[in-house]
Amino acid sequence: MSEPDVTEVDARGLDCPMPLLHAKRALNALAPGGLVRVLATDSGSVRDFRVFAEQSGHQLLESEECDGVYRYLLQKR
Repeated sequence: MSEPDVTEVDARGLDCPMPLLHAKRALNALAPGGLVRVLATDSGSVRDFRVFAEQSGHQLLESEECDGVYRYLLQKR
């Protein structure tokens, strides 16, 4: 079984709200069930992505930080 395609959004170096706006644009281009991985360096993005997932209904499958880079995996509803 192959791993599903994941659209990657590199928002490193961008300040709020740009990482979230880039993620929204990528999600809008996908069919339901599609995956978007976002890389960001804005620490405020942690709250932004959590709240966005709660309000939009999209699923936040992963949220982690490593060496100052925040990684999120979203699945479109």
